[in-house]
Amino acid sequence: MSDEEREEKELDLTSPEVVTKYKGAAEIVNKALQLVISECKPKAKIVRICEKGDSFIREQTANMYKNVKRKIEKGVAFPTCISVNNTVCHYSPLASDETILEEGDILKIDMGCHIDGFIAVVAHTHVLQEGPVTGRAADVIAAANTAAEVALRLVRPGKKNKDVTEAIQKVAAAYDCKIVEGVLSHQLKQFVIDGNKVVLSVSNPETRVDEAEFEENEVYAVDIVVSTGEGKPKLLDEKQTTIYKRAVDRNYHLKMKASRFIFSEINQKYPIMPFSARALEEKRARLGLVECVNHDLLQPYPVLHEKPGDLVAHIKFTVLLMPNGSDRITSHALQELQPTKTIDDPEIKAWLALGTKTKKKGGGKKKKGKKGEKADAADTEPMDESTNGAAA
Repeated sequence: MSDEEREEKELDLTSPEVVTKYKGAAEIVNKALQLVISECKPKAKIVRICEKGDSFIREQTANMYKNVKRKIEKGVAFPTCISVNNTVCHYSPLASDETILEEGDILKIDMGCHIDGFIAVVAHTHVLQEGPVTGRAADVIAAANTAAEVALRLVRPGKKNKDVTEAIQKVAAAYDCKIVEGVLSHQLKQFVIDGNKVVLSVSNPETRVDEAEFEENEVYAVDIVVSTGEGKPKLLDEKQTTIYKRAVDRNYHLKMKASRFIFSEINQKYPIMPFSARALEEKRARLGLVECVNHDLLQPYPVLHEKPGDLVAHIKFTVLLMPNGSDRITSHALQELQPTKTIDDPEIKAWLALGTKTKKKGGGKKKKGKKGEKADAADTEPMDESTNGAAA
């Protein structure tokens, strides 16, 4: 009974211990992202960089909560992915892969960390070049960043998921880009990376989600992917899929020995969080994973592509809806951007002018856009880099 009560309590940000664990996971994943960016150089092998990102998270989390009575699970919540140019997401190759980075590549880096099942995820877009990013590459990154900043201000108690869906599409259009279809921003809960409350990237007849209102003490992974193309990515090769998650509600008696071996290993090592097939013995994994996926025991995270020549940007952050406002706990500064478009739309400007903190006492309401007011300056500061002052 008391264990259940404790777990119920732990699910909520009203517990300072839970907030500490989220922020601890965020600090580690932010540092891991910094490390991965520093390793991204022309001719570097993608798989080696992904391995370094995952190793860093494992090492850092191993040092936390060592001397506690109850064993605390911790480590990688989402394997490091580096998706290049028109590749949209989930590219985390196997050890035998020889793919390397080239000068001028647009890299989407995506990763996650958890402490006791409290998850912090982040995705960031980096161009492999010196100096400011210009042209359409700057447009697509600025679109993703501005959409993320707007989402941060609209994922707040009282607002609805459809408000965010509509707003981010409007922002992308202002940069003559499209929000990529099929991307979901999920509520995060303890050991749950894909909670039932979601924000759809693009609403269309095929993909409908329940209308939901954001509430205080919830946590969200806000996931923004923008393309200079059509925003309708395709799966080109199932063999590229390397990231899977155990579908805990499914059971099936596997026929092949290789499948049973792999599935047993997955249940032991990765019972809940997404994992990379790189962590399994490669030849056996290739055989065994197919049967597991065919019978819905594993949920695959496919590698998706836009058309060659299309540019894709990805920004994802974790936000805690605290009583005093929204607390974005994962992020990384962008390179200098010189987009070809500026934001003139008054509605987008009004969204960007919203603060992310709620004042509880003293001084009444803040005026919008005053630079001298520090509490809000910190919240809106990231916009300066990406919108070329258009948000001011």
